[in-house]
Amino acid sequence: MKSSIHRSRRAATAVALGSVLALTATACGDDGSGGAGDKGGEGSGKGTIIFWDNNGGVRTDIWKQVIADFEKKYPDIEVKYVGIPAASAQSKYDTAIQGGGLPDVGGVGTAMLAEVAVQGALEPLDGRLSKSPLNGRLSQNLIDVSKAAGGGDTLYQVPTSANNGTLWYRTDLFKKAGLDAPTTWSKFYAAADKLTEKGKNAFGFTIRGGEGAIAPALDAVYGQTGITSFWNGDKTTVNDPKNVAALEKYVALYKKDTPSADVNNDFTKMVAQWDSGTIGMLSHNLGSYQDHLKALGKDKFRGIPNPTLDDGTRVQVSNPVDGLSLFRSSKNKAAAWKFIEFAVSAEENSKFNESAGQVPANTDAAKDAWIQRAEPTKLAAEALNGSGTKIVQLPYYLPDWNTISKADNEPNFQKLLLGKMSAKEFLDTLADQLNAAQADWKKNH
Repeated sequence: MKSSIHRSRRAATAVALGSVLALTATACGDDGSGGAGDKGGEGSGKGTIIFWDNNGGVRTDIWKQVIADFEKKYPDIEVKYVGIPAASAQSKYDTAIQGGGLPDVGGVGTAMLAEVAVQGALEPLDGRLSKSPLNGRLSQNLIDVSKAAGGGDTLYQVPTSANNGTLWYRTDLFKKAGLDAPTTWSKFYAAADKLTEKGKNAFGFTIRGGEGAIAPALDAVYGQTGITSFWNGDKTTVNDPKNVAALEKYVALYKKDTPSADVNNDFTKMVAQWDSGTIGMLSHNLGSYQDHLKALGKDKFRGIPNPTLDDGTRVQVSNPVDGLSLFRSSKNKAAAWKFIEFAVSAEENSKFNESAGQVPANTDAAKDAWIQRAEPTKLAAEALNGSGTKIVQLPYYLPDWNTISKADNEPNFQKLLLGKMSAKEFLDTLADQLNAAQADWKKNH
């Protein structure tokens, strides 16, 4: 049964699409100030372009450095920077699509990519990339995530950065207990048991039970079963019997090898608890590295990609990917594309991601010295770029995905931890909602 949130979101998209169809060409000059209905043009390859940063404030300084480098190389192109706070980026794009004023280039993450693309606002980039020096220099796994997030086989986003699921573990506690690094799921479960001493308030693992719990749980499930696709036809694999068994094993850690407070933990509480206590392992991402470093010092912990199967097979769910999109209404696409190519070149992509603390999409940038010094990022880059890594593409393109994976099922995951719902009931409920959302998407696209 779909909630009113689902209906209102689809209604908003329908209104937006109606507005797009009603738009006339409103762009003027070479400043990209058009709506989604304006097809724009290649332009002179010179003049002014407008760039919207979808994480303004946080990334402003590094983007201004990249822009300064670009304008030094291309003195006949001026880039006007507009910083937009991440929380309002989606609404800012939606408003501009309906009313005009889109940029030439904008930061568009995979979480919003499909909704922007479906409104006709983005230029397909496959052809441009195939003729670009970037061709063959970007992580194919991240390209695949970008295409999947766009809702099909078309590239609407050149990836710049990715995060990755990371298993942080206390090397001092592992050494004391005589344990190997938790590189496989069997070693992970063995360590979770051995490191737990409830009488000493010591636990092997901390599980995320509060806000944001669904994606790490799915990562653990697919990582254990080795199932490599989220869909089998138009039905999700999420409630495959193998996944049900894997989820049962994972949530059985709660209160046995984890603190009971975990049921309410979002990432902030979970990270703080791990940094201040005697807990062996934490599953988060690269973003908490500086917190761990400050709390524990560099010699007491390590961050590795999430465990593999015993035979070394690595399966992980897709993490959000940030990237740059070219807007269809741009009157100066030639100059805008030059900016994208430059920003994702090895040198600039490396500089950007060193500042952001994320994995570069450019595989040459991923070999740079700063990554070799930062082992968690180095290992994450190797996992993301590895030909043997299989990535299960989460359906970011579904308009209902965020609602299903957050509002609808985070409370159910807490019920699961507390024993008020079985793993099969949880995954069957999730599957029913996903299958309905997929059917709705297919019908309307």
